[in-house]
Amino acid sequence: MDPIPDASGRNVDADAPTPPRTRLLTPDVLTVFLLALLPLLASLLLPWVVLRPNRLAPGVPVHLPALQLGVAFVLALLLPLSARFFPRLLWLVGSLLLAAGFWWLGSQTSAALVDQLPFARASASSGLWLWLLGASIGVYGVRLAGQQLAVNGRAWNWLSVVWLLPLIFWAATGYFSHWSVVVEGRAERERLIQEFIQQITLVGVALLLALILGGPLSVWASRRPGVAGAVINLASAVQTIPSLALLGLLIAPFSALSTAFPVLRDLGIRGIGVAPALTAMTLYALLPILQNGVVALRGVSEGALDAARGMGMTDAQRFWRVQLPLALPVWLTGVRQAAVLLMGVAAIASQIGAGGLGVYIFKGLQSSAADLILLGVIPAVLLAVALNALLRWLEVVLGRRLGRV
Repeated sequence: MDPIPDASGRNVDADAPTPPRTRLLTPDVLTVFLLALLPLLASLLLPWVVLRPNRLAPGVPVHLPALQLGVAFVLALLLPLSARFFPRLLWLVGSLLLAAGFWWLGSQTSAALVDQLPFARASASSGLWLWLLGASIGVYGVRLAGQQLAVNGRAWNWLSVVWLLPLIFWAATGYFSHWSVVVEGRAERERLIQEFIQQITLVGVALLLALILGGPLSVWASRRPGVAGAVINLASAVQTIPSLALLGLLIAPFSALSTAFPVLRDLGIRGIGVAPALTAMTLYALLPILQNGVVALRGVSEGALDAARGMGMTDAQRFWRVQLPLALPVWLTGVRQAAVLLMGVAAIASQIGAGGLGVYIFKGLQSSAADLILLGVIPAVLLAVALNALLRWLEVVLGRRLGRV
């Protein structure tokens, strides 16, 4: 067909395909948004708050008021509709969903405690948790969508966490002060700070000990395949032992040691307490450090080592100036995995008197008080996320500086 002049006078081929106005999302990403919609809609049928006369008494479920249920229903439907027709607005819808969930957490717990006695508790219930779960899946889908849309990736990632701004503002201004977990946190403030510091200390010391043991062992094993297989298999075998069982198994030898050598007891080394907890945590952290260390050191190219050898470097110089810097980014991945793993094991260590945030988790389990469990879980999760992000940032910085990422 002959070219047809358009409005500006230019010739346009009528048979040429029209370029799409908007890049559509793939079915996989659209499925993520549909999966997010299910818990969002299910949450509307469930109570959002449980009002208890005190921490331990049975509670009364409280549903969202009818008007707010309608608003929540419309917000939930916005997610798949935006994904299908307005994908560039997904960051706004995802942030709205999460921010709305946290807003309802503050407003509904405050409303539930009106005219109640001071020791009454308003806890978040299944409806609110399901809403936050669905909104979190939606925000995860937003980040996936950004990889398929023709947008600036860094700007899109920042837009997808806009919901953090109102959350930080509300947390700083005491908007959640009537939520039962915050009430328990206020009542336990001094002890909570003490256990938080103990959690960081346990994880930090165990990670340091694992690095002191695992570092030289990785270097040795990377040069001897037989040794590598033996130490990695041994570390793997240790990880198959449940953490609580390993802590229990260490009680007897530490008790025997402290009885045989009273000076150890004077130093605080006993069958229960910090010493067996640190031993178990160090053993658990060895596997990722050893495995990544051996892989990283063996992964350094022979060409780089040959070039260093050709420059007249000694074995020690080749290791410190070439092999270790090139292996460090991959090795740090193992350190990051070990740090996150230790955060969970440290919570279990409270069972043998080592302290940490696990004190609240097990105290809540024993008394069926979900608020106390959350009082231990929430700071532990936040700590793990912050530690993971910090070590990931260090990996990226070192990788870019050394040309590996």
